[in-house]
Amino acid sequence: MEWLVEAEAAGQRLDHHLQARMPEYSRSRLQDWVKEGHVLLNGKAAKASLLLKGGERIAVTPASLPPLRAEAEDLPIEVLYEDEAVIGINKRAGMVVHAGAGNHSGTLVNALLHRFGELSGEGGDLRPGIVHRLDKETSGVLVVARTDAAHRNLAEQFQSRTVEKIYLALVHGVVKGEAGTIEKPITRDPVRRTRMTCKLSTGRHALTYWKVLTRYSRHTLLEVKIGTGRTHQIRVHLSSIGHPIVGDPLYGAPVSKMLPERFFLHAARLTFASPATGELVKLEAPLAAELVAIIEAEPL
Repeated sequence: MEWLVEAEAAGQRLDHHLQARMPEYSRSRLQDWVKEGHVLLNGKAAKASLLLKGGERIAVTPASLPPLRAEAEDLPIEVLYEDEAVIGINKRAGMVVHAGAGNHSGTLVNALLHRFGELSGEGGDLRPGIVHRLDKETSGVLVVARTDAAHRNLAEQFQSRTVEKIYLALVHGVVKGEAGTIEKPITRDPVRRTRMTCKLSTGRHALTYWKVLTRYSRHTLLEVKIGTGRTHQIRVHLSSIGHPIVGDPLYGAPVSKMLPERFFLHAARLTFASPATGELVKLEAPLAAELVAIIEAEPL
């Protein structure tokens, strides 16, 4: 399939333009085709985020994605909410959300497929139902789409930033001030590819709000709200102001004897409009027992 980009499409991202021209395919599938070189812009490979100028020639050679590797597994999950469109989960720390490199079983998707049978296909063959993610070591609220229509609706809510996401984070040090905002672009660390950084001038815009809940002698419990959803956003932003999250050595925290297998970051509340009813849904997940034990411990 080939076409010339019309002048009216100037300023559009390549993947958004492809979605508009090829609505029968999910954006995730189209993005995978771009990464794999099945989409050429003026005869050359391009990034999905490239902004079009108009007049370019696009050539698409459709290709199938690898077969679904996520299989239904009988794994324990805590369901907070469900209707005909969505499922709300309290994800436990240590559980990967979906299959990826080195993680083909034991994921939340595996558990969801066993419990509910069918999920939205908009996320791609490896990520059915997944609209947003939490890091493996993060616990808390996560919403999953049951239908393609619900997935598109939720994705639009996340993109338009109408979804409220509230986290709890225990950080090292006594934070000065009662509340604050961190607005620093985030990009992949060019040296340590497993982490992100906001020390470079380049990157994607990222906005984090925080306020102090409790001060301890050597730590501070924060409520954190994110205005954007970048990879590792809360972790890298809090580390950038000198207050890494307890148990997160990747971003500068000392190795924690209190939390050897996770860090103290919990998605406490998620508020969105149900695609099924339009009504506001507020999901809350209580702190995991190991996190409660830490904030009740003395001294902290």
